[in-house]
Amino acid sequence: MIKHIVMMRLNKVDTDKKQEQLDLIKLQLEALLNLVPSLKAMEVGLNFSDRETAYDLILISLFDDIAGLEAYRIHPKHVKVLDYLKGKLEITAVTDYFV
Repeated sequence: MIKHIVMMRLNKVDTDKKQEQLDLIKLQLEALLNLVPSLKAMEVGLNFSDRETAYDLILISLFDDIAGLEAYRIHPKHVKVLDYLKGKLEITAVTDYFV
């Protein structure tokens, strides 16, 4: 099994707009679970901490193997979410590992 973890920090926007963006991103990501066959499980968490070093959103997803992760990366529905994220993210951090 492969775990794919992504942490995202959104660009600085007013608090209401940021929460709206985060809620929409969370919905879009969670919808992928029913749309991408190689995606076996997913958890999307929104940060509540106001620490300067905190990220806004974390995505933890599970795949059977590297081929499944690669299929997810290029799946048209996932690419659509990535396109939505363009210009909205200040920074991301990614880790992929075997479990």
